[in-house]
Amino acid sequence: MSRHRNDLEAIARRVMTERGFLPDFSEAARREARRTAEGDRIEDGPGVQDLRGLLWFSIDNADTRDLDQLTVAERLDNGGIRLRVAIADVDAFVPARSAIEEHAHHNTTSIYTAARTFPMLPEELSTDATSLVEGEDRLAMVVEMVIAEDGSTDGSDIYRARVRNHAKLVYQAVGDWLEGADPLPEKAEAVPGIAEQLRLNDEAADRLRRRRHERGALNFDTSEVRPVFHNGSLADLAEERKDRAKEMIEDFMITANGLTASFLESRGLPSLRRVVRTPRRWPRIVSLARGHGTDLPPDPSPKALAAFLEERRKADPEGFPELSLSVVKLLGSGEYTVDQPGQPSPGHFGLAADDYTHSTAPNRRYPDLVTQRMLKAALAGLPCPYDAAELEELAVHCTVREDEANKVERQVRKSAAALLIAPRIDDWFDAIVTGASEKGTWVRTSSRPIVEGRVVHGHHGLDVGDRVRVRLVSTDVERGFIDFVR
Repeated sequence: MSRHRNDLEAIARRVMTERGFLPDFSEAARREARRTAEGDRIEDGPGVQDLRGLLWFSIDNADTRDLDQLTVAERLDNGGIRLRVAIADVDAFVPARSAIEEHAHHNTTSIYTAARTFPMLPEELSTDATSLVEGEDRLAMVVEMVIAEDGSTDGSDIYRARVRNHAKLVYQAVGDWLEGADPLPEKAEAVPGIAEQLRLNDEAADRLRRRRHERGALNFDTSEVRPVFHNGSLADLAEERKDRAKEMIEDFMITANGLTASFLESRGLPSLRRVVRTPRRWPRIVSLARGHGTDLPPDPSPKALAAFLEERRKADPEGFPELSLSVVKLLGSGEYTVDQPGQPSPGHFGLAADDYTHSTAPNRRYPDLVTQRMLKAALAGLPCPYDAAELEELAVHCTVREDEANKVERQVRKSAAALLIAPRIDDWFDAIVTGASEKGTWVRTSSRPIVEGRVVHGHHGLDVGDRVRVRLVSTDVERGFIDFVR
């Protein structure tokens, strides 16, 4: 039993290799990382502001060490809230054409498996030199905005700065406090002014969220399943739902990404946009809504869909997570595209946004590092560091690699689920259909353990969103197979 984590890591390495990923860094990349860790820190350059005195803080998972973002807010006399979002300056430590850059370009993302995380950057960088760790001075790109009472943003700017994280906080603890369920976390209580910062940040996020939803941004209630190990043995798959603190950071990152795209456009530079096109399976979404007594228009409409989701959230809060999951699956995955200044963008259907890029996680995503380099060029009045052909190639490459990374994570997650559920062969489960195509039909169980598997018999006529009762008939840990019959 104690070998569960090791077994799952071996599976992760095998699946990564099969899909063309590099689980380990080259010796050249490790040497570069060691030199960075042992050498002097990057000096301030021209135009770098000193904002270390502001009460910056981070909120992330308890075990997260690669911290990409900090925030700090200030109430203005006119009722607005000035919000600053600091993004780790990864580009300062990852030179183009370096061995570390080659690895990051190849994988394009950190891969989060049930056994361990395979970082995009060596840990000497991602958890130290380029991480916004508590109590250390760090270089950052800052997105500054003023949020009016109606949630609109104006007076936005982007610049470089030196910052310091005064408190590393945890999502669940902060979320429980904001919702009145628990006292202020000890870490926040230990830093004067952090409680007020959290309240002001929460107010700013609420303004942004209301504005986005008025535009038709979709508001889901989805969950993630995280493995729980005891002494190396897999004990559970714990379901983690989005809380108020996660929503707050999500709202800030969405806004910062949108302002970044607009900033590059205003400076005449192209950008890598993150888009979710009009859903191809809109008719199935219409059918699901009709089953709940709501008629959606025949043509895709984010506003109409957002209104339907909000109505179902209020009418059936217990069943809303399953409806959310169904709609998310039917919307389809995102992709990267290149936006040239002055040209229309396909936009992001789920966010109801025309201007959206990825810029807020450069330790974990290669497109964010690319965007950071373009931002620096814009600030310096220089041309784009990538030509049009390079950007088009990067957009395709990053989309493909992200899809493959998701498949790796999903397969290892299923291997963990197969380990956990194997003793329950022949048990019956309530489930919801999460995928239906010529390749097969998949369901997700509605109660613990939350696992996803394939319906190998009795799947005809099923579609995404259908509720079914299924029996577990077999598992294969090595291949991540969990088979049900209806």
